[in-house]
Amino acid sequence: MSQPKVVLAFSGGLDTSFCVKYLAEDKGYEVHSVLVDTGGFSDEELKTIEANAYALGVKQHATITKTSDYYNDCIKYLIFGNILKNNTYPLSVSAERVFQAVAVAEYAKEIGANAIAHGSTGAGNDQVRFDMAFRIIIPEAEIITPIRDLKLSREAEIEYLTNKGVGREWAKAAYSINKGLWGTSVGGKETLTSDQYLPESAWPTQITKTEPETITIEFVKGELKGVAGESFENPVQAIQKLAAIAQPFGIGRDIHVGDTIIGIKGRVGFEAAAPLIIIKAHHTLEKHVLSEQQLYWKEQLSNWYGSLLHKGQFVEPVMRNIETFLTDTQSHVTGKVHVHLAPYRFHVEGIESPFDLMSSKFGSYGEMNNAWTGDDVRGFSKVASNQVMIYQKVSESANN
Repeated sequence: MSQPKVVLAFSGGLDTSFCVKYLAEDKGYEVHSVLVDTGGFSDEELKTIEANAYALGVKQHATITKTSDYYNDCIKYLIFGNILKNNTYPLSVSAERVFQAVAVAEYAKEIGANAIAHGSTGAGNDQVRFDMAFRIIIPEAEIITPIRDLKLSREAEIEYLTNKGVGREWAKAAYSINKGLWGTSVGGKETLTSDQYLPESAWPTQITKTEPETITIEFVKGELKGVAGESFENPVQAIQKLAAIAQPFGIGRDIHVGDTIIGIKGRVGFEAAAPLIIIKAHHTLEKHVLSEQQLYWKEQLSNWYGSLLHKGQFVEPVMRNIETFLTDTQSHVTGKVHVHLAPYRFHVEGIESPFDLMSSKFGSYGEMNNAWTGDDVRGFSKVASNQVMIYQKVSESANN
């Protein structure tokens, strides 16, 4: 009789290493580990993780490279929507985890797995994101969550693995780092409180640039296609180029305070130089080239999109509807944005675009106009204020 097959979302850390041994030796599953690379791993790291997976006893390990898909199916719309959770956080881990969960579920469905597992604890958002993606995409598979269900401490996991002959060094780092294409999260003792900030040493990228510089980045229909004079066909490479230029300034560091999916407040540090610059530059360009109503409705729908993505609702059909709207708004979002970089900060100096609505052909704000007269404005003001004037008079009459 063949063993039941389980697909495990695998990172190579303590929790997922425990899951391999537990599922294979205690529960009798044929374990297929899968890592979804969305731009956060080097080739050397991927090779090490694969070797460790086989050493732990998996039947098959798969590395699924999804960086380009992650951009095209997710990050692109975070840029189109200028999405920052609570006006602060570019959804670095939120977006990545949801996208990875979907990819793992699709892989499990592809190989006909009986069960699907993840190593999330019962304390955070990731458990919900994985559970939801698994249940939506492969509802017939059993979802197994050993760390959450067994409520194991870190020390208990290490003792279990040691008894199983796994002698790796599991020393806990002072800070938990999760690096990805759309930013890096940083968690530590300071993020567990409400009153402390992360020390300089906690940030993954140390400051090595101190001389300010101005660069030009270029968008084509809302997508980043040029950075500092270099053109890119693939926006992923443009994002990576901008990160390499800006991160050494210490730009993009902050701590996000937000509402978790399970209803508690949480704090997380993050380093996201490229995302914050891109979103600010993109938004500035949009303010020049889009109409007032386009900007208004983009903001409303973008907030919904970011909130649903954060809550693990990436597969919800309305997300595709919002993406269609966001894409349609980008036809004129083409141009250059000049950005000044300095230690710990940046600002947008200005834009150049053939679609700039601040055209001098029609007038200059506060100075002169060519498309209307003073009498036109006098008549417009009279009509525009008419209803409120009537309201005021009726109110005064009724109150007296």
